[in-house]
Amino acid sequence: MHRVLRAAVFLAGLASSFGTAADELPLIDGHIHYSHDAWEETPPEQAIEILRAAGLWKALVSSSSDEGTQKLYQLAPDLVVPVLRPYRKRGELGRWFRDETVPDMLAERIAQYHYLGIGEFHVSGADADSQVMRAVVQLAKKHDLFLHAHSDADAVDRIFKQDSTARVLWAHAGFEPVEVIRAMMGKHKKLWADLSFRTPETGDGGVRPEWRALFEEFPDRFLIGTDTYTPERWSYVGAYADQVRSWLAALPEDQAIAIAHGNAERLLAATRTP
Repeated sequence: MHRVLRAAVFLAGLASSFGTAADELPLIDGHIHYSHDAWEETPPEQAIEILRAAGLWKALVSSSSDEGTQKLYQLAPDLVVPVLRPYRKRGELGRWFRDETVPDMLAERIAQYHYLGIGEFHVSGADADSQVMRAVVQLAKKHDLFLHAHSDADAVDRIFKQDSTARVLWAHAGFEPVEVIRAMMGKHKKLWADLSFRTPETGDGGVRPEWRALFEEFPDRFLIGTDTYTPERWSYVGAYADQVRSWLAALPEDQAIAIAHGNAERLLAATRTP
């Protein structure tokens, strides 16, 4: 209850100040990675500077391995929201859900460190019904964590079938067409979606009609996301933030604030406290 109240006060304060300039709008980035090859090229202190320079209020960070997330969280716990990936290293995307050691590894990390979510993980179709994936869903339920799923619509349906109370952040909105996203949002009330690598904007700074209609129908479900899945993507964090602010300025004020940070704030407010 107190977390929800704090979120409401925060949103009300920002809403009252919004509109002076699009580039002043605070953002919460829902899709940041800081894996081992990234910290080799961009030291932790520099990575934090990049995030702050982009005007991010928070960044949901996950890494392969989790060491990268911990490096950033130790430097800036006010900025970094730790999310735990099931990957010990790169190259495990297509087989992690068959690795029976993954649930124990995640449980050990959760017992040792603070997280608000599990992911981003990659799973599609019937693979979401594997015993490992089922264990991950139950682990998230036990510890009150959201799930960040890089999945098709079928896998998302299977996750919610396993736990109807789950909170799922759908990476890239599944790369699904708008009509599929609409159907999934209507079916699952606790499904959020990040917009990384999606293009709701038009070339002139507007918003495409089909996306505008989707944001109007589900104003509380979408987050922005850069997706720094390669080290080179770290150089794009600031440019992406500017691009997002540009097309958000074309939306009604309440929708812009919600997508910029409000929806992420509500998702995080529903998770466990530190």
